[in-house]
This record gives sequence, structure tokens and C-alpha cells, in this order.
Amino acid sequence: MSVKGSRRQERAHRSIALPPYPGVSAASAGRDGPAPFRDGPTLLPDVAATDRFSAQDLVAEATADIGSRPARLVMTLLGTVLGIASLVATLGFAQTAAAQVARQFDGLALTQVVVTPAEARTGSSEKTVPTGRLPWNAPERVQLLAGVESAALITPIELPEGETITAVPVNDPSAPQVTAPTLVAASSGFPAAVGADVVTGRFFDDGHDDRRDRVVVLGVDAAERMGINRVDSQPSVFIAGLAYSVIGIVDGMERRGEFRDAVIIPDGAARADFGLEAPAELTIGIVLGAGPQVAEQSVVALQPDAPESLEAQAPSATSELSRDVRADVNVVFLILGAIALLAGGLGIANVTLLSVMERVGEIGLRRALGATRRQIAAQFMVESVVIGFIGGLIGAALGVGAVVAVAVIQGWPPQTDPVVAGCGALLGAVVGCGAGWYPARRAARIEPVAALRGV
Repeated sequence: MSVKGSRRQERAHRSIALPPYPGVSAASAGRDGPAPFRDGPTLLPDVAATDRFSAQDLVAEATADIGSRPARLVMTLLGTVLGIASLVATLGFAQTAAAQVARQFDGLALTQVVVTPAEARTGSSEKTVPTGRLPWNAPERVQLLAGVESAALITPIELPEGETITAVPVNDPSAPQVTAPTLVAASSGFPAAVGADVVTGRFFDDGHDDRRDRVVVLGVDAAERMGINRVDSQPSVFIAGLAYSVIGIVDGMERRGEFRDAVIIPDGAARADFGLEAPAELTIGIVLGAGPQVAEQSVVALQPDAPESLEAQAPSATSELSRDVRADVNVVFLILGAIALLAGGLGIANVTLLSVMERVGEIGLRRALGATRRQIAAQFMVESVVIGFIGGLIGAALGVGAVVAVAVIQGWPPQTDPVVAGCGALLGAVVGCGAGWYPARRAARIEPVAALRGV
């Protein structure tokens, strides 16, 4: 070959612009590369950033596979939907039920003021003695105060030693001993003050009290224990051997439930037969919100010269009992919701793991074409997160709808925290992420050769 021909061939080779190696520039190839390419061009061009496997490609691959199996998607979503729906619904039911219970507690506690004599210790002993005294006309005095709806004197009475209350006039030594009901002396305003309902007969009035009549009204539990369910036959009970005519039976008593098992007699009869010297307490029924005002004014109305000798217990703005009930109900329902959510997460993990086992060939092919372990793991993680998010979104909507439906049926105002409902979808995504971790890790550890060999 002539010199001209060799020079012409060399120029032709130099005119061909071969691309460099991936990630290797022409300058570095010429400086550090092998001898044949030190002064010439490289083979492959750099891969542009837009041509690499991006996050958008990852989401597209994961969501495309999710929609390819609609039946399995529905079954997988079902576990997450039920878990999130049960969690949101149980929290909503807990808040609604606790609010209803608290409303009932507060509705009863916030409408009552109790006035009692102040007490002081005697010397170094722990025994206390009253320092004040309630007048017998205390109900009439406090009725003149604004916000007072009803008032009644109530005094528990201790029977003499060995005496009891019975419905039979003869003491049978062979009869089994039973606990006697509580004996209480009260004024005629007792039913209105404690919220009692007369179910049979009537309640005694001021005339019975003034005449000191031996009449008695039974609480519903005490009447059942004594076997008295009607008063038209003029039954009697024997209190310390004295016969008292039963004129009525009362029920309800929502404010003072302990009186359901009580035998109630007029103050006049208690003063005549049992030596009652002074009332023990004054129960005042008030309108909602008038507690502090009535408590402050009642002691002055009853003891103008020594109001400090009486104590008035006014209801607080929020009942501690209602707060305790609300907290206990929330804890119980939260535990139930967490258990249901755990079941939904296990469902996602099982289905995702099954998907990994069925797609071993696909995983091997992707690895053979250059997909990294991280990309394979990320694909299955995104699938689990998307499934969990969709299930959480649907479950949160169903949970809120269930709370509203039940509350409407029961006639209660629904109580649902918007934060709980809004975080339902995010919680579903978190559950999906946790449930997909192990299947994604297992998919990333599959070797391409082993996967393709098993196909």
C-alpha cells in the first residue's frame, strides 16, 4: 500500500466520531485509557439524566402492575379498608359514646348543689362534729334564690341497736337474715330535688310532715326486696317495730341513685319517733350554669349571721368522672381498632409476598436488563404504599360514614376528630410501607440467573 493510501485511510478513521464509554469523557479516556484509545475517540456516549430510571418511572411501573390484577387488588384493599375503617369508626364511636356519657353525667351533676353543716375536729382525735345547723325551713328559703328549681332536706337515720325494717309484723327466728334497706327522712320536695318519679301511689306532702303521720314511700329496689308492688291494699312496713303505711313507690332518682333502696319517711315522723334533731343536708336542684351563684347565696340565705358554718358543694365546669369515663372508653376502642389495623397490614404483607413469588421471572428479567436491587425493592415498596394509601382513604371515608349513621339512628350528635379522619389515608400508607418491607427485601435478593433458570 502506498504512503498516500495509508494516510487517506488514517484520515477516514479519524473522521468517524465514536462515542465514549458511559461516564468516561474523551479527555479522561485519552489520559488514562488503554493505549489504542489514548489519542482517539471513545466508543459509547454518556447516558443523559433524562434517560435514567427515575422516580416517575418507578411510580408508573408500580401502579401499572397494581391495576393489572383487579380481583387481587380488591381482596388486598379489603383488609386495609376494614382495618382503617374499623380504627376510624371505633375512635369516632368512642368519642361519640364518651361525649354522650359525659353529657349525661354533667347534665345531672351540673344541676345540683348540696349544702351541709361545716365540720371541725375535736381536739387531737379524728372525729368531727358539725359547727353549723340547717334550719327546718331551708327549702322555703332557698326557693327564693334565682336559678333554684327545687330543694329538699335529706337525713339518713340510724336505727337503734337490734332494730330493723321488715314487711311482716312477726319476727321469725328461722328466717334468713337480710340487710335492711336504708332509712331516710326527707321533706316533701324530695322527688323534684333528686329527680324521682312516683310509679305507684303518691309522695307525702307538707300535711303529712306537719301532722307527723307514719307514712312511708319506698324506693323501687326496697319495694321489690320487701315484696310490695302495689299500695291500694294499704300495705305496711315495720320500722323498729312501728307500723308505717306505704303510700307510694318511687323510681328514677338519677341524681341520687342510692335512694332506690331506701325507705323514706317525713321529717316530722322522724323527729317524733327517732329523735331527729337537725337535717343532715339540703339538696338543691338548679338550672344549668347557676351552681357557683346558688352555692354562694344559699349559705347566706340559710345562716345570715354565720354563713361560714355551712358548706355548699357546687358542681365544677367539667365532671372528673366524665373525663375518666371518656378516657377509659377511648383506650378500649383504640385497642380494638389497632387489632383490626394489624389484621389489614398482615393482609397486605401476604398478598405482596405472593406477588413476589409469582413474578420471579419478571424480577430476573429486570435484573438482567440492568435493574439494581434498590430499584426492585423500591418497586414493591411503592406498590404496598399505594395499596395501603388507597385502602386507608376508602376506609377513613367508610369509618366516618358509619359513625355519622349510628349517631343519627341513636339521636346523638356525632363526634369525629377531623385529624383522625384525615390521617386515615396516611396511616394506611404507613401500614402498607411496613407490610411491604419484607416482601420487597426478598424480591431484591433474587439473583437474575436463578430467577431466569427457574422460569
